[in-house]
Amino acid sequence: MDNTFSTITTFIGLLLIASGVAMATKWIRIPYTLALVIVGLVISPMHFLPAVHISPELILLIFLPALLFEAAWNLKLHHLRENLWPILTLASVGVGIAVAVIGGILHFAIGLSWSSALLFGAMISATDPVSVLALFKTLGAPKRLTTIIEGESLFNDGTAVVVFRIILGLVMGASVHGTGGLFLHSFREFCLVVFGGLVVGAAVGIIASVLTSFFDDHLLEITLTTIVAYGSFLLAEGMHVSPVIAVLAAGLVIGNYGRARGMSPTTQVAVNSFWEYAAFVVNSLVFLLIGLEVQLPTLADNAGKIVWALVAMLAARAAAVYGLLPVTNRLVPKAESVPFNWRHILFWGGLRGSLSMALVLSLPTALPGRADLVVMIFGAVLFSLLAQGLTIPRLLRWLKLSGSGEELQEYELLQGQLLADTAALAELDNLRQRGAVTEAAYKKLRPDLEQAERELHERLSQFEAGEHALERQCRRIQKHLLHEKKARLATLLQEGIVSDSAYQQLTENLNRDLAELHEEPAHASATDSEGELQERQK
Repeated sequence: MDNTFSTITTFIGLLLIASGVAMATKWIRIPYTLALVIVGLVISPMHFLPAVHISPELILLIFLPALLFEAAWNLKLHHLRENLWPILTLASVGVGIAVAVIGGILHFAIGLSWSSALLFGAMISATDPVSVLALFKTLGAPKRLTTIIEGESLFNDGTAVVVFRIILGLVMGASVHGTGGLFLHSFREFCLVVFGGLVVGAAVGIIASVLTSFFDDHLLEITLTTIVAYGSFLLAEGMHVSPVIAVLAAGLVIGNYGRARGMSPTTQVAVNSFWEYAAFVVNSLVFLLIGLEVQLPTLADNAGKIVWALVAMLAARAAAVYGLLPVTNRLVPKAESVPFNWRHILFWGGLRGSLSMALVLSLPTALPGRADLVVMIFGAVLFSLLAQGLTIPRLLRWLKLSGSGEELQEYELLQGQLLADTAALAELDNLRQRGAVTEAAYKKLRPDLEQAERELHERLSQFEAGEHALERQCRRIQKHLLHEKKARLATLLQEGIVSDSAYQQLTENLNRDLAELHEEPAHASATDSEGELQERQK
């Protein structure tokens, strides 16, 4: 009972900290995930929370299905097909190159054992571009570039985890049985677990997609997607195939087939919100846990190893991106090739994050060299979030890939100022009607506010933010207005002005409109993005 109470207390405490950090980052310009790590480092010596003891197997079971399913659920297959060659090449051959390069550098440079060096390579090869993708949306980066980064991250997560588990199995088995026989079967095991995981995940996704067409209840369908995420993981684990690949396949199937065929717009909105929250919680816990586990003095003591880890990580990423993409460009039509300056973004934007941390936390405590691997992963991820994540906007602007993000920001500033001045005028009129301001004061204050409002109207009417920037702004306003309509309908229902059946039908229509707005705009296709890039380069 005491252990259960302590665990629940720790969990609630971590959520409270994560919520506080999330609110603070609204005012402090720092990536949320990086802020979580820093907070974990600061509070760890204070023993603010009870010690967190989670078994390695439980860490993978809790964290991985939610992280992977949420990403697969939101990835569109038609976008994936348009960029399949670069995505699959980077996520398969690229991961193999990265693991080999990282392992070789760390083994020969700092004398790390081959087992530890290759394990580090597998863990750090899993990219996590959450922060980068958010920046891309803000800065208006080409949609196709965004898709390549997101798709590569999704699939290389699966490949990296499969390689990680095979290497870990070899290491743990080698300590008892020797390495000779085990290495002979590693390639066959890799193929078996990958394709077996694809079959299991696809089957689970198809069955769930069929089931969801028989009923329309957002609570049941949220439950069904949760069963798909964790059930496919457990089923694949029991069948000795890749649970990670199974979750990815199941998420892709139900996210692209089951959602469109069997879920109403209301259900889609509810399921999207649930998985967005689940990913937020899991990411928050992972980054806080690693911050709590690693101590600042430990980082300083291992600075040399961390520097070599960074060198190996960046060298491996450069070898994969600059070495493989020229090859894929020869295999696809010219319109589908990856432009040279995009490769700089793919190299520098390959951030490491929550998955690498979850993997290193899942290492058995008895594994030799585990402490070194934890601190090296932490240092590499910290550098990735801080150095790479904070400099991506400048790199995008330098390469002229930032679209119309600056124009959109200027437009929003003008509009926000106009809305604030309009509200001030309305409040001044309200104070006059209530007798809270004298007529003399009213006549003195109003002309200045009116003049400021007229000037802002003129500036907005002359402002040319660019077609895409204005379209994104319009989409945001449309979403706001649709939510206002839903709130008004709920009020009308409570007042008895509309019936339950009318409310359900009207809300369903509004949710359908919201679901359509959630999809990518028509102009964001790969072809259009390529055209935008070529036009900028001219």
